[in-house]
Amino acid sequence: MRSLLVLTIALGACAAPGQDGSAGGPLSLHPDNPRVFSWRGRPTLLITSAEHYGAVLNLDFDYAAYLKTLQADGMNHTRLFAGTYREIPGSFGITDNTLAPHPGRYVCPWARSETPGYAQGGNKFDLSKWDEAYFARLKGFLQLADRCGVVIELNLWCPNYDENLWRASPMHAANNVNGAGACGREEVYTLKHKDLLEIQERCTRKLVQELNAFDNLFYEVCNEPYFAGVTLEWQHRIVDVIHDTEKALPKKHLVSMNIANGRAKVEKPHPGVSIFNFHYCVPPDVVAMNWGLRKPIGENETGFRGKDDVLYRTEAWEFILAGGALYNNLDYSFTAKNATGTFLDYKSPGGGSPALRKQLRILKDFMEAFDFVRMAPDATIVRKVDAGLGVRALSEPGRQVALYLHQPLPAKGPLRRERKEIRASLAFELPAGAWRLRWVDTKTGEAAGTEDFSHAGGEKTLESPAFSEDLALSVVRR
Repeated sequence: MRSLLVLTIALGACAAPGQDGSAGGPLSLHPDNPRVFSWRGRPTLLITSAEHYGAVLNLDFDYAAYLKTLQADGMNHTRLFAGTYREIPGSFGITDNTLAPHPGRYVCPWARSETPGYAQGGNKFDLSKWDEAYFARLKGFLQLADRCGVVIELNLWCPNYDENLWRASPMHAANNVNGAGACGREEVYTLKHKDLLEIQERCTRKLVQELNAFDNLFYEVCNEPYFAGVTLEWQHRIVDVIHDTEKALPKKHLVSMNIANGRAKVEKPHPGVSIFNFHYCVPPDVVAMNWGLRKPIGENETGFRGKDDVLYRTEAWEFILAGGALYNNLDYSFTAKNATGTFLDYKSPGGGSPALRKQLRILKDFMEAFDFVRMAPDATIVRKVDAGLGVRALSEPGRQVALYLHQPLPAKGPLRRERKEIRASLAFELPAGAWRLRWVDTKTGEAAGTEDFSHAGGEKTLESPAFSEDLALSVVRR
């Protein structure tokens, strides 16, 4: 049995503002720290392990069971594809892929025509008409998610990674009655084809208009636009459409762009973009690279590293303690046949489990015990740590420190060796004062030990209890 410990050193009062839970409009940037969110009157970090984005477009997926599972597991976020893109069985080796509905079980914003011939079964699409049943299902999903305390990232568009996926798209000329999409898959999300661009703009406006009433929502322009020819000019056009549409509407929602797999520095960001999301950020140095943006940095998709929970647990702790504001693991324990996320016999290229979601809840609860709005990454506070351990720290100087130690893990591939019975010695800089130290078991959330101490200032050395794989620390001024 693996043991995971969190060391929490509290350096001061951790009460966050706005603890009455009152509604405060749509998810927004926190006014005192725009690198994190504000929602329902509270500072918010979005942390989840969630399904593969097909909860609405796949009619076989029981989204009510899914959202209630997220709520019960303490997750507050999920990512949703709008249905303008879909996959087919076998795509990416995913077992029972929710983005690959069976024939007759796929819905999207566009209505079916009277003409047979859609490549994946049923009639072709009429891209000039809307499927009102789809919008009813989408709104039902948002409504229940709001009641369950779950914020939705609605991803509007996605590139067609290969020819099979392009041939399954409603925008492919063979699948619609409008004559649109008579081009290669790498020209779909460009400004080259007026007919496709008009369809995409109109669909974006429709989604934004229909969902304006929801507070638990932000929009992402395009999933992984760095594949299949998606242009930056096209992405910026969609950002403009979102904001232009909301000018005449009561509520304004945040807009996200997906920047890169791994790491990249954002240059000349569009002023209408408020969230910068990355995929597969191991290590999470992308946060420091883009700290100057003063906006939330998220890792809204990860996986493809193996099945072990420790891989994604460690990745989540590292990303959030590096200063990230959003973390979403791709959780393959959710399928159309098992919307409660208990399916573990998958062959998909990643992980996900009820145990992992419980561990991520402990991370979320750990961070919410701090006044994290006032904290920032601190690469200098730790003066010395045992060789071979990675370390991340957030602090508010003189008041509070959150620290995370971990066994280094491979960026890709399965866990090769679990280190057990680690006893870490670390030294860090601490001002004079009275402090409370707390160790927390990250699998149970229970305190593994607490200590009150007085410190004259300067370097403070701590010896950890024995742990396996990773450990976190919280110290707060008394």
